[in-house]
Amino acid sequence: MRVSENLIYKIRKYDGRDVDFYSPELVANAYRARIDNAYNRRGTSVSTKDIREQVVTIAQDAKTAARLMAAADGRAKTAALNILADLLEANRPFIEIENRKDLDAAEKNGLDKAKTQRLTITDKVLGAMISGCREVAAMSDPVGEIDSMWKRPNSMMVGKMRVPLGVIAMIYESRPNATIEAGILCLKAGNAVILRGGSEAIYSNLALSSLMHKALEKAGLPATAVQVIPTTDRKAVTEMLKLSEYIDVVIPRGGEGLIRAVVEQASMPVLKHYKGVCHIFADTECDVDVAVEIIHNSKTQYPSGCNALECLLVHQAVAETLLPKVADRLGANRVVFRACPRSLPLMGKYCEPASDEDWGREYLDLVLAVKVVSGMDEALDHIAAYGSNHTEAILTTSYANAQRFIREVDASLVVANASTRFNDGGQLGLGAEIGISTSKLHAYGPMGVKELTTTKFVLMGQGQVRE
Repeated sequence: MRVSENLIYKIRKYDGRDVDFYSPELVANAYRARIDNAYNRRGTSVSTKDIREQVVTIAQDAKTAARLMAAADGRAKTAALNILADLLEANRPFIEIENRKDLDAAEKNGLDKAKTQRLTITDKVLGAMISGCREVAAMSDPVGEIDSMWKRPNSMMVGKMRVPLGVIAMIYESRPNATIEAGILCLKAGNAVILRGGSEAIYSNLALSSLMHKALEKAGLPATAVQVIPTTDRKAVTEMLKLSEYIDVVIPRGGEGLIRAVVEQASMPVLKHYKGVCHIFADTECDVDVAVEIIHNSKTQYPSGCNALECLLVHQAVAETLLPKVADRLGANRVVFRACPRSLPLMGKYCEPASDEDWGREYLDLVLAVKVVSGMDEALDHIAAYGSNHTEAILTTSYANAQRFIREVDASLVVANASTRFNDGGQLGLGAEIGISTSKLHAYGPMGVKELTTTKFVLMGQGQVRE
């Protein structure tokens, strides 16, 4: 069975019966039959040709859907998003059951703590998915907007119109909520999206994608605008990255190894969601009590987040006052400090000596590197050497120092006197996000709806010809 065939209307279940498209459980089962078959055949050779044909078919369907989505009425896209929000709410038990299958497999396979945390669809996570759908639905439709227009001496009007990117492929690990985030943003921006989540989240992703298919179809939009690659075989990724004739851009979202592999193999442009080695620099003029709370939130609120604090840089003039308080506040949350020689004696029982490998490391856990610096220049040099262009923050009461830090630090978000955890599409007012781009082309920072479009030139003439 080729999963994409007649997907807009119905999907044939693995036992041969026609399944009503409006049953998300059965749609997920139809996909799952392919997944289970692949698991059952582990250890046997799977034909690269068969996988390529499957992936090519998905990409071709996406290309066709992208054209329809680019011309879709904004009201239909809004309706699909609101329908999806209702479906997510109504299908909580179904989603929980499917997510539990992934969590049970994760425990059996020894998945690490950070990835398991990202894999879990809690009530809070599902609630965020639902509110994200409604927030994006309420946003203005960027497609067709004229960003600017000017008149030429010959009276021609020249402008720039916002248009979808086309077909987006997203490759990601662990986080099933990324399936919803990517789907709704691409939908609103008039794109088609091909999703390749990690094998550890396959049941959750299939459940969520089945609900998106239902929402799209009910709104009169092509269900193939959102597709999950229904195989856990890594050959599918290799084949997909060759298909630049169908796929316009690929977005990898996960560990450093995944991103490097995608960059090396992709034949189409890559928007990198690189690792988050986030720093806070506590300046000599910082408010110590405020600084402690910001540092605490940045590290402990969600340690496995890419915008969590990984390294604290402290001005030598404030180190003796600030660091003991940081140790007491964060130590109560079982944070372990990897401290430089100057900070080590100031942090009590919670710390251990830092090694060279601790600088520039993304822990994604309750571990924090700490370094005392001589001033702003050394802090900027350290960030330039070890940062990942993700999120950097300064804590200071000096306006001049804050402005210098904001101006000189190269990161997708530079923060003054607030938590690094605010580098998030929802927190910055973008609604959901498809990722945080740490490369400067085509976007830099959280990628919301607008960042999933580009512009084309339009020209309105009155019979002008070039002389």
